[in-house]
Amino acid sequence: MSDDDEAVMVRITGRVQGVGFRAWTREEAERLGLTGWVRNEGDGSVLALITGSPAGISQMIERFRHGPPGASVSGVERRPTALAEKPVDFRVTR
Repeated sequence: MSDDDEAVMVRITGRVQGVGFRAWTREEAERLGLTGWVRNEGDGSVLALITGSPAGISQMIERFRHGPPGASVSGVERRPTALAEKPVDFRVTR
């Protein structure tokens, strides 16, 4: 990661599974030049690791608050995360 990059773990809750949230997240992250991953969690939430510029991360957090069509986001929880190495792309897992 460059000195200016940040990494955050974000948990999105609400109706966020079964609505294309992971694919939408990858598309939005790639548009913003962010890297990381996104996955569904067993509790019905979506968990994402987002890395990149502080401005790009802030924009992604705002997009998470609305989500794709069909989603109904009730919460977005963000916490800083330390990484030894920045991911090279953005992946959908699980």
